Amino acid sequence: MSAGEGSLAARPPGRSAPRIGWRLPRPGAGGGLGRSLALGLALPLAAALGWEAVVAAGLAQGRLLPPPSRVIATFADLQARGELVLHVATTLWRVLVGFGLGAGAGLVLGALCGASRLARETLDPTLQALRAIPSIAWVPLFILWLGIFEASKVALIAVGVFFPVYLGVCDAIRSIDRKLLEVSRVFRLSRVETARRILVPAVLPETITALRSGLGLGFMFVVAAEFMGASEGLGYLLVDGQQMGKPDQILAAIVAFALLGKACDLVLVAATRPLVAWQDVARERL
Repeated sequence: MSAGEGSLAARPPGRSAPRIGWRLPRPGAGGGLGRSLALGLALPLAAALGWEAVVAAGLAQGRLLPPPSRVIATFADLQARGELVLHVATTLWRVLVGFGLGAGAGLVLGALCGASRLARETLDPTLQALRAIPSIAWVPLFILWLGIFEASKVALIAVGVFFPVYLGVCDAIRSIDRKLLEVSRVFRLSRVETARRILVPAVLPETITALRSGLGLGFMFVVAAEFMGASEGLGYLLVDGQQMGKPDQILAAIVAFALLGKACDLVLVAATRPLVAWQDVARERL
């Protein structure tokens, strides 16, 4: 009698075979949201309050690195003049449009090169060479082609988003375990069913990570894009603060970038969480 037959024989009568499938993570398994938020804010708040105390005590002037109170006052002044919402909305619009274009192209070409050896051998060398070009090198070319207005800025952001998404999707498809494909043959799944039930779930976690990386690079590239003659946006506030000698405005723009980028990342994670809810890999401790 084999080991499998022995386990079947030992099962009590009337007891069905155990079901093997995906399990949803337990609600609240990672701790309360309030606790996570408090821990995440502890370090930046401690650093900000510490620097505020140093400047208030006269141990530093805070001229080149203003204390948080001056940065908050700058935020209040920008809001009172109606400029803060305008700059944030402009930067957010550029990032979202560029992210949509770059991520869409990266998903399509990454899936094509990952699934087709011919496409990979034809396209991947060129794309890898283009990936090595510094982002700032595209600026004069995009200005020459598309002008100095929105099209060139969005194109630069899309280029920055494209490559991490392309690489993530392509590598995710190429690294699919061969045993998963053998399972589809054992159960005689069609190509569509194999893609829907096996291949897509297998590549989703790495694809979502690639999208998050692309979104982060989108916020990096929007700064370079808004250096190209922009009159609105958080990048414009950086340039204006540097030219006019306003370190408090520069810090306010940097803080706004951090908050906006984190908020967009949280939205992306929340939107894609149902797609990977089947994963049972979360661990509180290793």
